[in-house]
Amino acid sequence: MDPGQSFFGHPRGLSTLFFTEMWERFSYYGMRAILLLYMVAPLQEEGMGLSTQTGGAIYGLYTMSVYLLALPGGWLADKFFGLRRSVFYGGCIIALGHFCMAIPLTQTFFIGLLLIVIGTGLLKPNISSMVGELYPSSDQARRDSGFTVFYAGINLGAALAPLITGYLGEKVNWHYGFGAAGIGMVLGLIQYKLTEKNLGTAGLPSPNSETTRARDKRIGRGLWMTGIILVALLLLLFTNTISIDPVIAGKILGYIIPVSAVIYFIYILLFQDLDTEERKKVIAIAIFFLATGVFYAGYEQQGSSLNLFADNHTNMFVGDFEMPASWMQTVPPVAVLVFSLVFAWLWIWLDKRRLNPSTPVKLSLGLLFMGLGYAVMMGASLIVIGGDKPLPTWLVLTYVLHTFGEICLYPVGLSAVTKLAPRKLSGQLMGVFFIALAYGNLIAGLFSGEFDEKAIEANPSLLLDLFGVVMKVMLISGIIVLIFSRPIRKLMGNIR
Repeated sequence: MDPGQSFFGHPRGLSTLFFTEMWERFSYYGMRAILLLYMVAPLQEEGMGLSTQTGGAIYGLYTMSVYLLALPGGWLADKFFGLRRSVFYGGCIIALGHFCMAIPLTQTFFIGLLLIVIGTGLLKPNISSMVGELYPSSDQARRDSGFTVFYAGINLGAALAPLITGYLGEKVNWHYGFGAAGIGMVLGLIQYKLTEKNLGTAGLPSPNSETTRARDKRIGRGLWMTGIILVALLLLLFTNTISIDPVIAGKILGYIIPVSAVIYFIYILLFQDLDTEERKKVIAIAIFFLATGVFYAGYEQQGSSLNLFADNHTNMFVGDFEMPASWMQTVPPVAVLVFSLVFAWLWIWLDKRRLNPSTPVKLSLGLLFMGLGYAVMMGASLIVIGGDKPLPTWLVLTYVLHTFGEICLYPVGLSAVTKLAPRKLSGQLMGVFFIALAYGNLIAGLFSGEFDEKAIEANPSLLLDLFGVVMKVMLISGIIVLIFSRPIRKLMGNIR
């Protein structure tokens, strides 16, 4: 397609994907901002009345599943639907899921979560892959910049959402907040179809895709069977024929996911028809997978433990008005909107002077910034231990440092995967990248279960210990990646 400059110096198709992702992230982050708060809110406040451990486990399993289904979503796009149709189908399913959650029934709440998981698995990896297809492989610096602009769209939606869904959910009715998230997704779908022509050939099935009628029938039967199994499982759960302990399930998956990832990478390296350079690049992606999983185990505390800290331990009053705790979830995306374009300009400016840090160095910076953010939370915890409530500025500073970390890691990681992955595996390996996010989300949810309010009231120093563990893991991981940045760079070949 013509890569003419028309959207912040980028192809016009970037604007289509920018606004589609903006509204999809509005729906996701708007719902996420109130999800755990709703589950642990007492029944008299129209919440679900779950324990922090159970609510955190469900939160972790849900946010994990959102990204875990990126792998089959990428596979379906590669083999059957194509990237462009997968994005649209996924958005439709997401919207339906949010509207199910707007119905005040426990059954529809969990059905809605399931639909959002399925829809996001189709949409999320494939829209990112489409961004990569807008640029020629030789234009690496502008591709990095384009992913950072795309990342700004993600955060524009994420910044607006908690202000609307958070107020509706915490101050009016939880289910109004969930419904508002669904409306956002519908707006994104309308925009996507109206401006689809800007994408040119990006996202269309390649000539080698299996699109025969027999293949269509086999895939169709497989999808129907999957749907029947999911419905049967839901019926068994809702009729209490079987029961699942979310805490135990989460801990089991905490082992299954990394083991499965190792098996998958071994399969790719040994049984796919790749040359030596392609194998080295796949190994580099595997290292990015590990660093990304560690990073998001800390970053995704925003919607869980840090959200609980805002709700239970932070002075949220402005005069006589008590801000909803979920409003603090607006800080990270606002920080991204302020700094992401600056970083996009900075990478290009440094690249022209041959000073642009390599991708491994940027990954290490992400982890180090994350560790510094949790050092700030240890300071806020000391105020709680002293018997007072810290101001929101402690969380603001933490979120800004986390944002610096994510700007260094997330868009650069996305861009690196699109450049490193063999074309025939691009959708699948982008899905693998999001499995790292899935694992981080799961660990974040399970870890938030340790922030039991009764235990903290009895021993406030528990906050200091918990945040201290995360700080140490992030700083040590960042230093390790920095030390081995040169060997990782060699695996990447001519890609920085």
